[in-house]
Amino acid sequence: MGIREAGLQEIAAREALRRLVTAYSRAVDRRDFKLLRSLYHDEAYEEHGDMFVGGPDDYMAFVEKALSNYAATAHYVVNTSFEVDGDRAEGEVYKINYHRTHGPDAHEVITGSRSLDRYRRDGGEWRFLGRSITLDWSTRRVVDADAYKDFAAGSPPGQPGPDDLSYRALTLFGRHG
Repeated sequence: MGIREAGLQEIAAREALRRLVTAYSRAVDRRDFKLLRSLYHDEAYEEHGDMFVGGPDDYMAFVEKALSNYAATAHYVVNTSFEVDGDRAEGEVYKINYHRTHGPDAHEVITGSRSLDRYRRDGGEWRFLGRSITLDWSTRRVVDADAYKDFAAGSPPGQPGPDDLSYRALTLFGRHG
């Protein structure tokens, strides 16, 4: 394999990994647990400090229950660093995460975190093999309900699940496993 071909394979691997970590955000925020589960190898594990440590099937149950506490979430991938070694890779993914609770006394929790990920490629497809989450900062504030009425000229609000505008406006999204 020539240097140019090796460079192109490295670029392709990094792009596939970037797509994997952004698919995680979409799956969580849209509550698409079928998509979320498809991103993990069966023997993968998740570590979220004292909140959760375990395999992907238990993690799906944990995430579904945890997300039921929130009217909306948004997980933004900000920076990514990947190191690729053949069919294995590691990554440090910086994220800003937004969580809004339900009800008239709703509050917003906004965090900056990093996922320290391990990946494996099987059959040309990259998936999570292990993820450890570290929290860098957090803030909590009361929801300003009027801000949601005044912003973006009446754009429809994002929603968890298949009623989100993305499922109607984008025909290629939502097609998976």
